[in-house]
Formats: sequence, structure tokens, C-alpha cells
Amino acid sequence: MDEEKRITLRLPADLHEWLAGQARSARRSLNSEIVYRLEAERAAMPDTESP
Repeated sequence: MDEEKRITLRLPADLHEWLAGQARSARRSLNSEIVYRLEAERAAMPDTESP
């Protein structure tokens, strides 16, 4: 990542708990887990131009 941006993210409590559990299992922070999943999803998408 060349540049980082901060955002406020509101999640349903059950989704937060699930993500936190997944992060613990993978020995990642919650932030790292969210970034990991978003990057994996982006990589799986067909090549399109970014905004």
C-alpha cells in the first residue's frame, strides 16, 4: 500500500464478532482481516479500470 486512508466502518454486531473470530484464527488484527478479504475479493474480480 502506497498510501493509507482511515475510514469509520459500522458493522452489525454479529458480523463484527464473526470477523474478529476469523482474524483471531488467522492470527491477524481485525483491520488486517478486513483488508485481506477485500483484497482477495478484488483479485477475484475481472480486470476493470479502477476509479
